[in-house]
Amino acid sequence: MESQATAEVFLLADNRLLREALIRILSKKTDIQVVGAAPYSAATIERIIAVRPKIVVLDSIAPVFSDARLVSSLQAAIPGVRVAMIDMDLDQDTFLKAVGEGVVGYVLKDASATEVAAMIRAVAAGEAVCPPLLSMALFQWVRRRRPCAGAAGRVLSRREQGLVSLLRDRLTNKEIAVRLNLSEQTVKNHVHRMLRKIGAQDRMAIVERYELPDAGENPSLR
Repeated sequence: MESQATAEVFLLADNRLLREALIRILSKKTDIQVVGAAPYSAATIERIIAVRPKIVVLDSIAPVFSDARLVSSLQAAIPGVRVAMIDMDLDQDTFLKAVGEGVVGYVLKDASATEVAAMIRAVAAGEAVCPPLLSMALFQWVRRRRPCAGAAGRVLSRREQGLVSLLRDRLTNKEIAVRLNLSEQTVKNHVHRMLRKIGAQDRMAIVERYELPDAGENPSLR
């Protein structure tokens, strides 16, 4: 039987005590190699890209939801890299948003060192890992999304459809207002109506549920 490849891991953890404890624990595993560890910062991201780990493990959800779009940025720079979360709360919304950003491993605060190591091995093997208590939320989320995906374009007005590509680019209401020569409040009203019509929880969920047209400029929102 062929031996399993070593899982090269970078620990992106703000909690120094947790970071040092994980280094000690994971360094004892013959199939896991810690290739770097540091708190989150722009300079650290450059370090991660330089060492090109197979897995990046975070202890905070904040970098995932930041404007830097950490997960997609790492995936663009390091093809095949996988991002996992540890020390997480049992919160469905946070979990689902993390999955939407591309996180493939998610373990809770009460996870043991053995469970963290098992998660890293599973993610390295191409599996996705989440707590059983959150797996039902994931199934229900997919079920709720599916009927809306093709219908979103019919629900939104032509004016609202013109906003989708701008939301996809993660522009703020103010930036959209400047781009379209509108008031910020007008843009805010449009976005609120779109969220209500589609039943989406956030702006990016609108983009996910709407099939963008192949061509054509954004229609006026006046």
